[in-house]
Amino acid sequence: MIESALRNIGRVAIFLLRLLRQTGVVFTEPRAVIHQIYNCGARSLVIIMLCGLFVGMVLGLQGFDLLQRFGSEDALGVAAALGLLKELGPVVTALLFAGRAGTALASEIGLMRATDQLTAMEMMAVDPLRKVIAPRFLGGIVAMPLLVAVFNVIGIFGAQLIGVQLMGVDTGAFWSQMQGAVELGDVNEGIVKSVCFGFACSLVAVYEGYHATPTAAGVGLATTRTVVISSVLTLLIDYILTAAFLGR
Repeated sequence: MIESALRNIGRVAIFLLRLLRQTGVVFTEPRAVIHQIYNCGARSLVIIMLCGLFVGMVLGLQGFDLLQRFGSEDALGVAAALGLLKELGPVVTALLFAGRAGTALASEIGLMRATDQLTAMEMMAVDPLRKVIAPRFLGGIVAMPLLVAVFNVIGIFGAQLIGVQLMGVDTGAFWSQMQGAVELGDVNEGIVKSVCFGFACSLVAVYEGYHATPTAAGVGLATTRTVVISSVLTLLIDYILTAAFLGR
């Protein structure tokens, strides 16, 4: 078991090193990278915005109920902003990204493997890592922080909608306390997490797709493994980064 795990980690590390050598594609073929940013980011906006709105609304309800017990309803904006910026925004977005964009990347690359398109490129002396894998990998890394930003904005709006419009929290107190309490370090923590999650989820998706067994069952298995591994890695990295930022 341990030997197999170490062997798999070694394969991923070698694949990552080969992939990083091809990141110059962002300068030589920027259109390919921009197209993948659109595929991973813009096409995920609807689910990100919907989930961000509902998460923010739930956060407004639960936060108001909790703060009301201590007579601190006006701090709802602070609780919602910090919860979204530091934790819920990056984590939930990463899980949604893995379920939507990650599976799309893995299945697309896996299908190219199953139909021998990647093999044909290699026979024509075209490196599939450069033409196919690297743009998708870089597109996922860039798209993740942008999706997290959208999620956070919509989530704060949802919390404000419930807290101010439904629960009667003072509008000025909601926004002024949020502006006074949220610091640059809180925003930076969310940005760092989103970049790390984008790196991990994109790497898992392209790796599983590239090494998928060239059958229908193999592509399906690669897609399933992408969601499972990306979700577990997201939560593991989130704990590590949170402990690092808290100095624990």
